[in-house]
Amino acid sequence: MLNLQEKTQAIVDALEEIKANDISVIDTSKKSSLFDRMIIASANSNRQTRALAQNVAKRLEEKGEKINSTEGEKGGEWVLIDLGEVLVHVMQPAVRAYYSLEELWEKHPG
Repeated sequence: MLNLQEKTQAIVDALEEIKANDISVIDTSKKSSLFDRMIIASANSNRQTRALAQNVAKRLEEKGEKINSTEGEKGGEWVLIDLGEVLVHVMQPAVRAYYSLEELWEKHPG
């Protein structure tokens, strides 16, 4: 089992490997009891969104981590990967801008 820092770094590495854009890591530990980190990354196409999500799942499983669930792969505009203490959102830029998750989680006090 990876600790939180190792898990976060493994996710970022997996995203960078498939050329994700604008990777953002948000500490949510004081704002949610459900998870401690949220990682958001952008992809240029449905295909890249799915490839990024699949690479994260593959790399983390190789390190012994459990993927609780993956949602949105069919559409490919926004894929969510639930790794327990870390949530990963891979989004196309228009969807990311519309939902502005960074603003929601970073600017509001916990």
